[in-house]
Amino acid sequence: MSRTIYGVTALAVYAVFFATFLYLIAFVGDLGLVAITVDRGLVAEPAAALAIDLGLIVLFGVQHSVMARPGFKAWWTRIVPEPLERAVYVLAASLCLVVLFALWHPIAGDVWRVGGVPATILWVLFAAGWAVVLLSTFLINHFELFGLMQVYRHWRGHSAADPRFRTPLFYKFVRHPLYSGFLLSFWSTPAMTAGHLVLAAGLSVYVLIAIRYEERDLVALFGADYAGYQASTGMLVPGVGRRR
Repeated sequence: MSRTIYGVTALAVYAVFFATFLYLIAFVGDLGLVAITVDRGLVAEPAAALAIDLGLIVLFGVQHSVMARPGFKAWWTRIVPEPLERAVYVLAASLCLVVLFALWHPIAGDVWRVGGVPATILWVLFAAGWAVVLLSTFLINHFELFGLMQVYRHWRGHSAADPRFRTPLFYKFVRHPLYSGFLLSFWSTPAMTAGHLVLAAGLSVYVLIAIRYEERDLVALFGADYAGYQASTGMLVPGVGRRR
């Protein structure tokens, strides 16, 4: 019975994640497919909107980073069944994004606005960024990243294999292609409003902070292999951000 409950729970969480991910694309791109986006939503004075929006970014960042740390996981799995730990993390991250969508306050004012060929190029980069994000998740095991593989292994009575250091495709050129894709999509817009700038800049700061803690954990896990990888491979852009 517990295996069935775990499986249904993980599948439901994955459905929530995927719907949230699709909404995030429309939200950041200010696409007409949804009613609330980075540039359309609740109204407030600029100072109040800025404070609320920054608070929402901090909420997402704190949840995303704290719950990913090994120390938190060790404590958290005393409460949450270990096969569901990753699924619960994904659910919490998705709910934080839903809160961000619902409470986001657009801030008017153009930082830049372009049309014609430059706009087309920016839309292509926007789409390419999301494609890199999605493909990167499959390169590092998409279904484990979002909590399905852990439940499947529990169902089959298998234990997780020891983590293996590898650098498939994008990972040969940058250490964090998933984050590179996000940043490319956040900044590639033909209409950069003040509100969009707050979102892009705030999430960029979060990415840089998250990478610092993630790399500390990866060095602890893989030792000299990852340290050598840091020295030879750029962090987000090929050749840029190598750590000696």
